[in-house]
Amino acid sequence: MTQETSLRQAAPELVAGDLSRETGALDRQQAAQIFREHCGYVWNTLRRFSVRQADLEDLTHDTFVAVFRQWHTFDSQRSLRPWLFGFALRVASDHRRRARHRFEVYGQAHEPIDRAPGAVEQLLERERLELANGALQAIELSRRAVFILHELDGAKLHEIATALDIPLGTAASRLRLAREDFAAAVKRLSCRAR
Repeated sequence: MTQETSLRQAAPELVAGDLSRETGALDRQQAAQIFREHCGYVWNTLRRFSVRQADLEDLTHDTFVAVFRQWHTFDSQRSLRPWLFGFALRVASDHRRRARHRFEVYGQAHEPIDRAPGAVEQLLERERLELANGALQAIELSRRAVFILHELDGAKLHEIATALDIPLGTAASRLRLAREDFAAAVKRLSCRAR
């Protein structure tokens, strides 16, 4: 069982319980259902913003705490995912600012080693994912946010502009620049790998 799966099973009641005293707009069952349905999405969004594996569980929880505290401001006519994305972006950004001042103790890795057979297809897929992730990390954060929402999550530009509270033209410009940055990074990283 992965860490994300265990969080998805255990945390809905925990998060909902934490917030049942604080929000009147959402009952405990609704909060738990929203958490279960969107936990994976928030987890992956945080991971795309370079959140360390060890911090994903806590920051996913923190994202949902912030979401449920502001639930009364959610416009049900809008799509939920771009709204969740905005919270995840802010939580990841706040964490990055705080993480600069943290000291880490290096030791044994906590992630299990993949002992699956080293099939050529698995190797090629892993290399493609690493290349794409490396290129994604090379994109400046505000551009990366628009790129992820549009290219990976399928959000429309007007939804992105609303979720990130930026003008539509700015969203379109950031998407264009992010695509250029991504293509250049893929080319650069591909050359390095050869």
